Amino acid sequence: MSGTLPSITLRLATADDIPQLEQLIEASVRGLQREYTEAQREGALGTVFGVDRQLIADQTYYVAVTRGGGGRESLVACGGWSKRKTLFGSDHAPNRMSELLDPAREAAKIRAFFVHPEWARRGIGTLLLNACEKAGYDEGFRRFEMGATLTGVPMYAARGYEEVEQILVPLKNGESLPVVRMAKKVTAE
Repeated sequence: MSGTLPSITLRLATADDIPQLEQLIEASVRGLQREYTEAQREGALGTVFGVDRQLIADQTYYVAVTRGGGGRESLVACGGWSKRKTLFGSDHAPNRMSELLDPAREAAKIRAFFVHPEWARRGIGTLLLNACEKAGYDEGFRRFEMGATLTGVPMYAARGYEEVEQILVPLKNGESLPVVRMAKKVTAE
């Protein structure tokens, strides 16, 4: 699957991408998640904000890449969707639920969107979201939900997601991270 913006291509993430994904996520959180305090950002890195290898294994996680000199690929953003019950978080998040969802009754999860600060506000998040919604729709899902960061809420709201509830996620450093559960029903185009 691929989609493009000028100099941007989407592809499915692989296990080989994990070191770059870890760097990308850290840069995104520290550079763009300004609605949170430094203590909240640092406490969430590695648990709430981090790589979820299950998404990669399920082939539902995308990376947005650009090619530099010599054709070298750089990851500039990532995001995915899930057919599993876990709403958000990395491999190390507590309360993971790996059970598969029933597309006829349950909402697919939009998961783990991160954009490098140098590539923010160029439509890459929307490109990723569109790819995720299409893939989930093709798998039979008609509803989607997510645990959105405060930074992401405006983008998701502009794309038809509505707030369902606010969640306070306890962090390993004693802080709590506000997350907004958002949902959307998707119809055929």
